[in-house]
Amino acid sequence: MTKKNILLVCGGGASSGFLAQSMKKSAKAQGLIVTVEAVGDSEIEDYIEDKDVVLFGPHLRYMEAELKETMDEFDEIPYDFIPDEYYGALDGGGTLAFALSLLKD
Repeated sequence: MTKKNILLVCGGGASSGFLAQSMKKSAKAQGLIVTVEAVGDSEIEDYIEDKDVVLFGPHLRYMEAELKETMDEFDEIPYDFIPDEYYGALDGGGTLAFALSLLKD
């Protein structure tokens, strides 16, 4: 598997930062090569370059139309909202598997 670059986006970046760390640990345990960055929603465009997949915190669903508009500019990058059960539990393994399932290869 080639290196995958994942971007997590939440309101302020704090909770997604903890989730990113958990995802990194899970990837390492599985022998996967990934980078996971966590940013606030106002920083998406500063960090999206070279990302393979973008995941949004479930609490950002109220911004879905705005986020879709932003992501449409990067139409090759798959994106989705992190399932509540993974986000709430800071389940790095589940979130990592979800992110990788969005990739076309």
